[in-house]
Amino acid sequence: MATAGGGEGRDTHQRRAIRAALAAAARPMRPEEVLDAARGAAPSLGIATVYRALRSLTEGGDLRVVELPGDLSRRYELADLNHHHHFHCRACDRVFDVDGCPDRFAREAPAGFIVEAHELVLHGLCVACVVAAPT
Repeated sequence: MATAGGGEGRDTHQRRAIRAALAAAARPMRPEEVLDAARGAAPSLGIATVYRALRSLTEGGDLRVVELPGDLSRRYELADLNHHHHFHCRACDRVFDVDGCPDRFAREAPAGFIVEAHELVLHGLCVACVVAAPT
């Protein structure tokens, strides 16, 4: 049964706190990051509840999984975001959204091929890690 948030199951205070934490962060987050961010609104929230809620909200269409090549960690973001790409900071390991898209990928495919989707991940240092890096 879908809920007001679109996810399967009940629309609990914890699920609302998790969706709000992801919206406020405006970037894909690991379950542990979600827990830290959502605890302000749901102090008794635990990691097991976060994992159950993330699974349910993903199955219900509220969230989508962000997986980076070569990284076993799953991150989650709101599913209603427009097409975008990601930046992975190699120092702090956080992932950030990159707006826009270089639309040339369909032209890069071999003749006769049809591009149906693509993903692009940039790697480097986020601004906080650049500022914190010793010179």
